[in-house]
This record gives sequence, C-alpha cells and structure tokens, in this order.
Amino acid sequence: MASEKAADDQSFIETRVPARLDRLPFGVFHLRMIIALGITWILDGLEVTLAGSLAGALVASPTLHFNDWDIGLISGFYLAGAVVGALIFGWLTDRYGRKKLFFITLGLYAAATAATAFSFNLASFCLFRFLTGAGIGGEYSAINSTIQEFTPARLRGRVDMAINGSFWVGGALGAAASIYLLNPAHFSADMGWRAAFFIGALLALGILALRTFIPESPRWLVIHGHEKKAEAIVGQIEAEFSARNIALSDPETLKPLRIKPRSHTPLAEVFRALFVTFRPRTLVGLALMSAQSFFYNAIFFTYALVLTTFYKVPHQSVGLYVFPFAAGNVFGPLLLGPLFDKIGRKPMVAATYAIAGILLAVSAVLFDAGVLDAKTQTISWMIVFFFASAAASAAYLTVSEIFPVEIRALAIAVFYAVGTGIGGVAAPVLFGALIQTEKRGLVLIGYLVGAALMIGAGIVQALFGVAAEGKSLESVAQPLSSEG
Repeated sequence: MASEKAADDQSFIETRVPARLDRLPFGVFHLRMIIALGITWILDGLEVTLAGSLAGALVASPTLHFNDWDIGLISGFYLAGAVVGALIFGWLTDRYGRKKLFFITLGLYAAATAATAFSFNLASFCLFRFLTGAGIGGEYSAINSTIQEFTPARLRGRVDMAINGSFWVGGALGAAASIYLLNPAHFSADMGWRAAFFIGALLALGILALRTFIPESPRWLVIHGHEKKAEAIVGQIEAEFSARNIALSDPETLKPLRIKPRSHTPLAEVFRALFVTFRPRTLVGLALMSAQSFFYNAIFFTYALVLTTFYKVPHQSVGLYVFPFAAGNVFGPLLLGPLFDKIGRKPMVAATYAIAGILLAVSAVLFDAGVLDAKTQTISWMIVFFFASAAASAAYLTVSEIFPVEIRALAIAVFYAVGTGIGGVAAPVLFGALIQTEKRGLVLIGYLVGAALMIGAGIVQALFGVAAEGKSLESVAQPLSSEG
C-alpha cells in the first residue's frame, strides 16, 4: 500500500510494494515469468553453441573461406556487440522501464540473427554478429533486473541460479541442431550453417508473444512515481493466489519503505554509487564477471577448434561432444543453487570459483601432457564446468542484487560489459591464435591464466562479498531515493 505523508513532506511516499512481493509464495505467476523471461538464456545458449559448433562448417564454406583466426575474430565481434548493447540498453532500462526494453532487445536479436544467414564475407558476418550480440547484451540487463525484482527474497538465489544455468539447455539444443544441419545428407556445405541461424530468429518471435503477459516491474514503477500502477500489478498477482485459496498476510502488517520518487537517476549519481558508495561491491562485481567471462569464452568459443585441431574430430560431429559438456553446466546451478540460499552467498560463490579454477588447471596439465583423448577431454571439462557454471550464474546473481533498484539494470550492464570486454572479447581471439599454432604448451598457458583469474575472483568474494541470502533487495542495497 502507498499513502501520502504529512502536508509538510509531500515529496515522500510510503510503499509496501516490495514487502508484498517478497512475502508471496512461489506460484503460477512466477513460473510464467520464468518461462517468458528466463528463456532468454536458452536462446543465448542456442545462439552461442550453434556459432561454436558451426566453426568447422564456416571454415569449410565455399563462399566464406574463413580460417581459425577469423572464427576467433567473429566471436570477438559478437561479444563486442554484447558490451555495447548492454551499456546502451542497460541505461535505457533503468530510465524507461524493464518491459519496454526487453521487447526492443529481443526484436534486435531476432532481426540480426536472421540477417547473419545472408552473410557473404567476413565483414558482413562480423557486422551481423555484432548486432546479434548487442541484442543479447541488452537482454541480460533488462531480464536480470526484472526477474530479481519479482522473485521473493527467500527464493531469489536458487531461482536466479537455475535460470542462468538454463543457458546450457539451449547449448544442448544447439548441439543437436548442428548435428542435423551439418549433415551433408540434409544440407549442402554452404546451406547448413545458414539454416542454423534461422532457428534463433524463429524462437525469438515466439518469445515475443510470451512476454506480452509480463507486467512492468512494480519496484521500478514505485521508484519512478507510478505507485498506483505498481499497487494494481501487485494486487493482480495477489488475486491469483487468493483465487487458489492461498492465504496471504495482511499488507498493513508489513514494514513500509519511505522513498522520494524520481523520473530518472543522473549519471553522476550512478557513478558515485558504483565507485564511491559501493566501491567494495564494485570490486567484487568486476572480479567475478571478468574471471567467469574469460574462463567461459576462452574455452567455449574455441571448443570446436580444440576438438577438430588436437583430437581430429570431424566438424559435423562436434555437437555430440557438446551434450555431456552442456549437462554438467545445467546440473551445476540446479543442484548447487539451493545451497546459495541455505549456506550463503559469500562461502558458496568463493568455493565454486576456486574449485572451478583448480580443476581447470589440473585438466590443462593433462591436456598438455597428451594423456587425454576427445572423450576424456570432454569428461574433464564436464566436471570443471559443473562448478564453473554455478560460479558464473552466481556472478550474475551477485551483480543484480547488491546495487539499488535505480541503477540495477545499468550496474548489471557495466559489469557484464567490463567483464566481457576484458575476458570475453580478448579470450576467443587469443585462444583462436594459440590453437592455430597447434602447440599444446601455448594453449596450456591460456588455460592457466583462466584458472588463476577464477581463483583470484574467489578470494575477492571471500573478502568483500555480500551476504544477501534471504534478504529483500531494499535491505541488501537501500534505494538511492529512500529516506536516509
């Protein structure tokens, strides 16, 4: 409930909207939200896996004539687009609302990925991949902030972890699609990869329809002076529970939040919050996002190249090796996710980062020694990424819950952009060049760098991490517009 204060203080309002959202049980509304918004990660996983699995086909294409370095460059353009898109759309999401932006970003993705199918040379391919990445980068800001702001506090960790881990459901679908599409019995060498990019565009159109049922974030509405709209949305959600005879506590018994609505947050205040008020949290966000981005993109964007170069796996069979890798990535967040709510954020995030780094270092040494074949290499990566996937999911969870609602989307975008810029853009290009040398010792050095970054990020989290488990977003990070 929201009510105006005394006449001498009309600029402030009291609202119970956040508390009403946090006290809800998990219901059909939350499931609907997860499907309509969380499917973005499946879409991204499909997109990235297809691109990785298609690497060999792009090299073999009679039209494109790409080499290994070109594949790494293309991956870099995709990630550079994600950086630019995250920053631009993240700022717009905080200023104009979550719902408007998650329609715009998905529309851009659909158009750009369809255009990729008509690429005719390296320049056109890089351009369309850049625009595709911009759409996906914008999605991360708009979707992460929306999901966080609707999910009850006591369930926020496991829900967010599971959604982020669903990236690899898309990875498995992409692998399956690549096996069929790259089979010369079904498509020619220059048509299979083109058909693959239409899959993401068609899925995006279906997702756009699902999102029409998701309302604007009530937390964003309250901050921007639309408390009546926010109350109406929360009331509709509560009515769904009442219709199923689920009793809810009286809203009047909940503690109100006193805030001063604003139309927008000046960029100067955003940067002051990130680099002065919340400086230790910013350090944590940068460490976690940069490490996991380098770790993932170094390995996954060159996954197919390692298999084809060092283990002589035919490019049309690469998809078969993605399935167990994807399984480890899906089950990690699903099985470990509840522990982030029960044991706590600080110990679990630190542990998953450190374990993933140590395991990667061990598998890298085995790779360099030549004792692994394609199957055992895949198994080792499956084990590594069981923990790394939980760690990466926890990074997105962390940066989306430890900053105030006014800057949440832009904060996600900043950390995603910096992390991707440092780790994501450089890693595929670097590893593409290292793999092209066909020298295991050089590739080993790259893997060890990734392992060291993960272990270092785990230490930063252990020292400066925030215990956000079970707490409302407003108690984890007080809104900039709140009283006091």
